[in-house]
Amino acid sequence: MNYKTLLFDVDDTLLDFKAAEKKALYTLFSEEKLVLTNEIRQKYDRINRQLWEDFERGKVKKETISETRFGLLFEELGRKADGKELGARYMNHLSNGHDLLGDSKQILEQLHADYDLYVVTNGIASTQYKRLTDSKLLPLFKDIFVSEEVGYQKPMKEYFDYVFERIPNFEQEKTMIIGDSLNSDIAGGNQANIETVWLNPAKVTKQTETKIQPSYEISRLDELFTILG
Repeated sequence: MNYKTLLFDVDDTLLDFKAAEKKALYTLFSEEKLVLTNEIRQKYDRINRQLWEDFERGKVKKETISETRFGLLFEELGRKADGKELGARYMNHLSNGHDLLGDSKQILEQLHADYDLYVVTNGIASTQYKRLTDSKLLPLFKDIFVSEEVGYQKPMKEYFDYVFERIPNFEQEKTMIIGDSLNSDIAGGNQANIETVWLNPAKVTKQTETKIQPSYEISRLDELFTILG
């Protein structure tokens, strides 16, 4: 297949979101004079994951995630807190996290010469633009599509319809999405009828009952070169 357009997820595909999240959480809890224990972190992960799943299914709005997750967490911890204010501070700290994941920048620089590169992300617009700018990845992309600005999110078909309408001379059969999330990137790519590459560094085994099947599966981003030939 002679590919032309490559759509890249950002978090845990190009940028190390886990590292950025960890730093942001520790900074926030330090400001609150609290110790971020493993138990508290697990509570946060559970609340946050559920909110993101609800968002990707269209059950809640994007702002619901940032405005309620810390209120829910502190409620479980038996503390009163302004969840919206905590969420805003956390997002500010998160926007400072732009650690590259592996050799992602060098890989994109090589691909940039031969392919049209685009960002497709469910992140908060201001946060993602700052992180892509600080990591010096932004100039490598022809355009950035953030769910907050699009009005829809991966894996919704409407999100991909919006993206495709804004790519000049778009050719569906020559387009591929690369991302780490089965439920967001791969499911979205399947619904949009484009080729999909699942970045699975932990080599997680897909649940047998899932209908989400990637076209390709890789454990390192540079394996993309083999697929592209």
